[in-house]
Amino acid sequence: MFRRATGLLARPIISSARARTRPFSTDLPATEAGDSNFIENWKKLIPNIDPPKTPLSFMQPRPPTPSSIPTKLTVNFVLPYASELASKEVDMIIIPATTGQMGVLPGHVATIAELKPGVMSVHEGNDTTKYFVSSGFAFIHANSFADVIAVEAVPLDHIDQSLVQKGLAEFTQKLSSASTDLEKAEAQIGVDVHSALNAALTG
Repeated sequence: MFRRATGLLARPIISSARARTRPFSTDLPATEAGDSNFIENWKKLIPNIDPPKTPLSFMQPRPPTPSSIPTKLTVNFVLPYASELASKEVDMIIIPATTGQMGVLPGHVATIAELKPGVMSVHEGNDTTKYFVSSGFAFIHANSFADVIAVEAVPLDHIDQSLVQKGLAEFTQKLSSASTDLEKAEAQIGVDVHSALNAALTG
């Protein structure tokens, strides 16, 4: 289902005049870190070969949980091919969780939330940036860090509303004329995603 939703977002709903170049996630600075137990055991067993890199080697270490609630929430917003936000300090984010819209402030209890098609908003002072996300997960940590991983996302102001409405009409027609369970499921996903897009633009 998520793959199908991602494919729908790949349709031409983004205005070409507003297209932009995305930075790749590999552009993020890497901090040398390692799994000390793994490296220690590796050197004992295979002392003549350098130990391989572990995932921790490419991740910045998390700061400890502060004794008092910070004034800012630090957000990482990542797609499979790009990093939208890297260690961005903001006041609040609102994510489209499957259980409903979920506001996250500094000091939020540790939570894992599944995302559904909808709007994620990033609040920083008087500025609010909105993204439409297809699906994914949000990991809220006790140290006022939030990691949002989306399958696909696009800034809301980059979406062409006329193309969204056209897609909604097409998938509504496909749903009414579908004859197999597969056709009905694919058409329903199309209706759900385009309905969420349309609601995000008109709401």
